[in-house]
Amino acid sequence: MKWLKSKDKEQPTLSLAQQQSEKLAQMGAQLWASRQEKALSLEEMVVLTKIPRRLLQAIEEGNLNDLPEPIYIQGLIRQFAEALGFNGVTFASNFPLGSQPVSLPPTEKNQSIGLLRPLHLYLLYIFVILCSVSGLSQLLNNTALSNSKQQPGSATVLQSEPIQSTPKSPTEFQPVSNHLNGINDNQSVQIGVTLKASSWIRVVADGKTEFEGILPEGTQRTWKAQEQLTVKTDNAGSVLMSVNQQEAKQMGKPGTVEEIKIGNKPRS
Repeated sequence: MKWLKSKDKEQPTLSLAQQQSEKLAQMGAQLWASRQEKALSLEEMVVLTKIPRRLLQAIEEGNLNDLPEPIYIQGLIRQFAEALGFNGVTFASNFPLGSQPVSLPPTEKNQSIGLLRPLHLYLLYIFVILCSVSGLSQLLNNTALSNSKQQPGSATVLQSEPIQSTPKSPTEFQPVSNHLNGINDNQSVQIGVTLKASSWIRVVADGKTEFEGILPEGTQRTWKAQEQLTVKTDNAGSVLMSVNQQEAKQMGKPGTVEEIKIGNKPRS
């Protein structure tokens, strides 16, 4: 009796889980490097992405076991990447999801329905999942913030470049300096900025320059100081600034240079 031996050997292939683990490690390392380059902490990323810290850390470390289902992971990666300036949809599409065919009863009528534009149904399913992830992340972040919320401290605004006071019509903006009355004393001050358009900005905390450069449209950043914060921009109308978690207001008129100093009131 002759035994037939196959000369062809099958090439080893990675399982879907192995592909997802390797790709997550690569993407997480890229996101970590980008975050370090922008000098952003994980706590600041929680504010920007509305994603819990443990999930952001698991993505950066490539820890697949600490993350939800792959379709949710792709949505979390998209939000993380967009907060760092990437094209979130393109970046997240590199994470493999795999195919999940749906079996239907073997009838001609059901088979024809199942073959009707499955791609459109799949895209709709992904869209619904991404919306669910975003809503869940917002809910978790709001809960965490409400538990750790502290009373806002008191701050006074000293403008090194005074703005001429002119009568304002109801449709004119009201600069941030007009909305800081009645703030109580505290040991530290905090500001948050949101960019409506790309603008140059410089932030000095307690005499130390924390940031100086151009921030792109949509950027959200926060800074803290024990005694004084100074914020300067070349386009005051495109910078929304909040002080001690108050409602954000424009720093000044569009296209103008504005510098605002925020410092603690001396205790009596």
